[in-house]
Amino acid sequence: MAKNIANSLNELVFLPLGGVGEIGMNLYLYGTGPSHRRSWLMVDLGVTFGGPAEPGVELILPDIRFIEEERDNLCGIILTHAHEDHFGAVMKLWPRLRAPLYATPFTAALLRAKLIEEGLEGEIPIEEVPCRSKLDVGPFHVELVNMAHSIPETNGLLIQTDAGTAFHTSDWKLDPSPVVGSTTDEARISKIGRDGLDALVCDSTNAVREGVSASETDVAKSISEIVSKAPHRVAVTTFASNVARLRTAMDAAVACDRHVVVVGRAMKRVIQVAEETGYLPAGYEFLTEDDYGHLPREKVLALCTGSQGERRAALSRIASDSHPRVTFSRGDLVLFSSRTIPGNEKAVGRIQNDLIDREIEIVTDADAPIHVSGHPRQGELQQLYKWTKPKVLIPMHGEPRHLQAQVKFAAEQGVKSIVSGRNGSMIRLCPGPAEVIDDAPSGRTYMDGRILVSAGDGSVAERRRLSFGGAIAMSIVLDKNGDLLAEPQVTIIGVPAETEDGTLFSEIALNAAQGVVEGLPRPRRRDSALVAEAVRRAIRGEVNAHWGKKPPCSVMVTVI
Repeated sequence: MAKNIANSLNELVFLPLGGVGEIGMNLYLYGTGPSHRRSWLMVDLGVTFGGPAEPGVELILPDIRFIEEERDNLCGIILTHAHEDHFGAVMKLWPRLRAPLYATPFTAALLRAKLIEEGLEGEIPIEEVPCRSKLDVGPFHVELVNMAHSIPETNGLLIQTDAGTAFHTSDWKLDPSPVVGSTTDEARISKIGRDGLDALVCDSTNAVREGVSASETDVAKSISEIVSKAPHRVAVTTFASNVARLRTAMDAAVACDRHVVVVGRAMKRVIQVAEETGYLPAGYEFLTEDDYGHLPREKVLALCTGSQGERRAALSRIASDSHPRVTFSRGDLVLFSSRTIPGNEKAVGRIQNDLIDREIEIVTDADAPIHVSGHPRQGELQQLYKWTKPKVLIPMHGEPRHLQAQVKFAAEQGVKSIVSGRNGSMIRLCPGPAEVIDDAPSGRTYMDGRILVSAGDGSVAERRRLSFGGAIAMSIVLDKNGDLLAEPQVTIIGVPAETEDGTLFSEIALNAAQGVVEGLPRPRRRDSALVAEAVRRAIRGEVNAHWGKKPPCSVMVTVI
């Protein structure tokens, strides 16, 4: 009986399917109602980016099996802001959910621009809502709260239900002068705390760092000073979505009588949307790559995509001197005005080394204050706890070390109840004690070319194995008596040509295959599958004995 009573309780639960235990791929679910018939609200639907562990994969999307099965109970999707890790999966995954989609004007405009680029204009209906608006999404009463971040119109969400109230911070920081966009709404957040807040679900990205984040205004002063002293071309690379940083660079160019050349499709798209929505004032003149070569060196400031080392982005191509219209010369200056996302260090380092080899100067945030984070440090977290006075804190948006740092810091600040989960952890927020009550399937989906494949699909894992050990393929033709009709044909890819003593690996593979075939009893040679498996094992064993690696091996046996 007690179990039935528990199942009928009206609860408010939090279920992350991405973004908890990692940075990126944010997808958060809030559920309300009894466990057997919950209504769901989705907050964000983002991507992360492939790395060496996912060869050939550019984008990684969350596994949405759980909410796809519950889509009849999915009341809506709210996008907190327009960073790719918060809205980049919408185009690929919304058709599997088809729930109402809400976004503020800048986010909606940027999403529409992306849809147009992909030839999907009008395919996804977007319900545009004003900043600071209130909306009812099924049983969820949601209020958008202004939060300062590194992109305009970042929204925290006050989520009110019959079961209780949660404040979802999204990404945020405290910045009294953010250059573009709103400050974090201290008055409203303090009022939320005075009214009583059951749960605070909070960004953890910078919880490992003491103090408070610097302001965008500080960055603007530093970049302006550097540009004013540069004798030749200046290039600034940053996240394309960082409108404040783009404006800072443009203002510095205007002050120094330089032309702004925009290099990179993503940056052009953001600038166009920022102008349309009023976040970049009219009057800036932007030139294109076609104008670049006609300008004096000392009159150029180039805005370039590729701050994370993306191989196809503008800066990577310029650094390798392979861009068709834009080139840098000895003595030019490149400002890396962004944080390197963990995992991208080698790619960014490659570009910086290419530039240095060509005697092009670089400046990073290690050299000068040309970047600030959009996420809160401990001093800002401390202030938020004082404003909100939550009954329970749920750390989100961070790797395990970031989540644990917020758990520890919040406890030191007197937060009584803290529950730390991972993707797939269903956490009851209220009523009753906050705790993990269930788990749900979660994981990753790879965008492999144009195809979405599950992370459990063997293709990407096999590609990774090929990158370590190469591959061997062999074709064997037997007659009906099991005798070889010709010498087996072997193809070797990614394996050294010969051993240390000069023996060809192709000979090793051929000898292994012939030895197996000739050693098998004739009746067994008529089983082509048995022959193929025996040859495969023999080749891998012999290659391993000489090389120390077992490359993937495929054997095709034909009986004529």
